[in-house]
Amino acid sequence: MFNSLSDRLTATFKNLRGKGRLSEADVDATVREIRRALLDADVAVSVVREFTSRIRERALGAEVSGALNPSQQIVKIVNEELVEILGGETRRIRLAKTGPTIIMLAGLQGAGKTTLAGKLSKWLKAQGHSPMLVACDLQRPNAVTQLQVVGQRAGVPVFAPHPGATSELDHPAGDPVAVASAGVEEARQKLHDVVIVDTAGRLGVDAEMMDQARRIRQAIIPNEVLFVIDSMIGQDAVNTAMAFDEGVNFTGIVLSKLDGDARGGAALSVASVTGKPVMFASTGEGLDDFELFHPDRMASRILDMGDVLTLIEQAEKAWDKDEAARMAKKFADQEDFTLDDFLAQMQQIRNMGSMKKMLMMMPGAQNIRQQLENFDEREIDRVEAIVRSMTPHERVAPKIINGSRRARIAKGSGVHVSEVNGLLERFAQAQKMMKKMAQGGMPGMPGMPGMGGPGGGRKGGKNAPKKKARSGNPAKAAQELRDAEAKRANAASAAPTGAAFGQGAADFDPSTLNLPKGFEKFLGK
Repeated sequence: MFNSLSDRLTATFKNLRGKGRLSEADVDATVREIRRALLDADVAVSVVREFTSRIRERALGAEVSGALNPSQQIVKIVNEELVEILGGETRRIRLAKTGPTIIMLAGLQGAGKTTLAGKLSKWLKAQGHSPMLVACDLQRPNAVTQLQVVGQRAGVPVFAPHPGATSELDHPAGDPVAVASAGVEEARQKLHDVVIVDTAGRLGVDAEMMDQARRIRQAIIPNEVLFVIDSMIGQDAVNTAMAFDEGVNFTGIVLSKLDGDARGGAALSVASVTGKPVMFASTGEGLDDFELFHPDRMASRILDMGDVLTLIEQAEKAWDKDEAARMAKKFADQEDFTLDDFLAQMQQIRNMGSMKKMLMMMPGAQNIRQQLENFDEREIDRVEAIVRSMTPHERVAPKIINGSRRARIAKGSGVHVSEVNGLLERFAQAQKMMKKMAQGGMPGMPGMPGMGGPGGGRKGGKNAPKKKARSGNPAKAAQELRDAEAKRANAASAAPTGAAFGQGAADFDPSTLNLPKGFEKFLGK
């Protein structure tokens, strides 16, 4: 969504690198480029004007002039202002103290409210809640059926007493306001702690839709009213958001279709104009492509600083703790890393979702975005097919895989023999690396056991004294050994005893240390 904006901002900041001091002309040029980038991203003009004026004011102040690295200070200022535009801090759902928490969804038709209702219910279910969906969209054809299908996929019950319209010519028989009230009462009786009410949308903001949404709000008195907005509608996002805020007074914003290729100005405009926080973001078509919105993390993504915290959270949620403990024990026991272990690790990574999305959360990912876009997710499937085409013994002992076995594996997995060879070569390198790490770390890194370089535990370093070669004559070699033992014995007997630093305890005089008066008693003298 923010690729174009991120590229423009990154290129702007590159021009500031290496400058020990920024002149007013440098600041003006930077602010001008930031303004153009935001306008090209369809950010509202009023938001751009206020945003750039704050950046210019801070950039020309003592905050930058006294910084050791002015260019990095400019990036820091832009990051902080982006966080402020996006809402400042993470806003979570306010749960009701008694009874079910009522969440009402509002928005235009096509914004993705029904699908988002299923995503939100599944997300809440994973948080330990017991949600229920209420189908109040009786106008759009098959909207009730769609919500029932989504609820079934999410494993959440759906309250739908009326089937709603099945075609454009049908007139719904039920009353959405009565359905909403009955749905809340049903949830209260069946002890559901969260109720998500899906309301009707329209192709445009009209009085009839607003009146219906307003009457539903008055009937159920929701704890949260979430305005679902399509992130790809551009400049019209501000007008739509202002109309809905005036009509239903929503309490939070949900950005849908954030994985699209539009410019994404809606995300930067709506929160600033309405003063309402962005609470959630929909990042894909799957029910799991849904996340809590963190303004600071989104600002880091836009500035190509990565989003490692979200990546860690996804890993913790998807990673099998038992499998991780098994691998940790195997690593500690210095056991061989097998292809079975490799396959298990790949399955863990697949559970985390798309590789492209994960890699794009890494800092500096914009520099390799072209390579990431060309990355084929099916490559993981091919690798898994190759490993699964091997026998259990071949996975444990890949060295036995000769030419005929490689041909059989390639035929069974539907790939060329060269791909099997490449996988086995990469695995052999990974196996060596894992073995060296288990023995004390990677070679070439200083200061760790089992590694080369200064401070390492490997014998025979570059500056280590060379051992004198022993004579090939047995008699002479025995004499050299006796001379060496005698030399070590003489050195041991000549060394003073009782002290670690070469001074004997008998020769120690406390008066030479200039100690405080009365301290001698602690020295046993």
